[in-house]
Amino acid sequence: ECRNRGMGMNWTRPSYVEVMHDVEVSEKSVVSRGRPVIRRTYSTPIGSLFLEEIREPGTGQWHAQRSWNDVAPWHTVRLVKDEDDYKILKFIVEHTEYVADYFPIEQAIDWLGNDGVVMDHLPHSPMQMLMIDWVGSDAGRFFYHHADWPDVVEDCFRAISKSRAEMYAIAAKSPAPIALCGDNLDGFLVSPKLFAKFFAPEYEKQAAAMHKHGKLMAVHMDGRIGSLKDLIAGTAVDIVEALHPPPMGDLSVGEALDLWPEKAVWVGFPDSTYNVGPEETKRYAIEFLRGLGTGERVAVAMSTENIVSNENLIALTEVLERAELPLTPDKIDAIEQTVL
Repeated sequence: ECRNRGMGMNWTRPSYVEVMHDVEVSEKSVVSRGRPVIRRTYSTPIGSLFLEEIREPGTGQWHAQRSWNDVAPWHTVRLVKDEDDYKILKFIVEHTEYVADYFPIEQAIDWLGNDGVVMDHLPHSPMQMLMIDWVGSDAGRFFYHHADWPDVVEDCFRAISKSRAEMYAIAAKSPAPIALCGDNLDGFLVSPKLFAKFFAPEYEKQAAAMHKHGKLMAVHMDGRIGSLKDLIAGTAVDIVEALHPPPMGDLSVGEALDLWPEKAVWVGFPDSTYNVGPEETKRYAIEFLRGLGTGERVAVAMSTENIVSNENLIALTEVLERAELPLTPDKIDAIEQTVL
């Protein structure tokens, strides 16, 4: 129903497959610390690394490796645990080849047609791979590693960054019009100093490859990014995707639009609003529209991750389907009188 009333759909799919050389990957079910987990082991000629993760029922049986409740697998034991593990991780990175496979994107474009947009999905940027995936920032682990062994950590970062050139070249030639770096950026983890040194230059590399082939570059910035807003303004990123305004984030969409006049803002509608029901969702949506200026350069994702009830989807659609550009206070007042 919402699609028929104007809601577009967005699919993200990768344009490549990974091929590891001299690395054996195995998985088995084990009981660790009293609960069942999946242990994945990477074996190389110079040593092995393993991680443990919990997968809820349904994981891998529908979308984005999520469970029936839309929960992604989470690591209970990280791949990198001490200083010596970094050399093994670097070996894995340097022996990973990226091979173009455009079929998933071609299929999605064919299936979706004019009902939405397909984006080429890129993984976390190199430093985020360490901070979120392989080392983890829980209990401050990454930050302790970086403080204790900066040369080792940054050497691994450089290896990851170097390996990505092949991936970016593949994505730049894919049929998708937009490449999305799924970075989960949050200023509470990524300081301005870290961003300037490790993130902004990588975004420049990504964007340069995409722009060369006429594509747009988007980055998933769904966290609290107020402390990074001025640095983001100086990047070549075209679309700030998943920006969450208050109460979940700390940067309003209106301020973001003013700060980034050359960028589009793809808003992640705050999931917390849905918890109070359809009527409050509509009220929030109307106030949200009042903060968008004329509404140009804005897209709204009903949710960036979690399942949204049909009632809330329809409530938000009732507001957004009436939002004609350019927005004006009179138009928004008319929407309010109609839907509330």
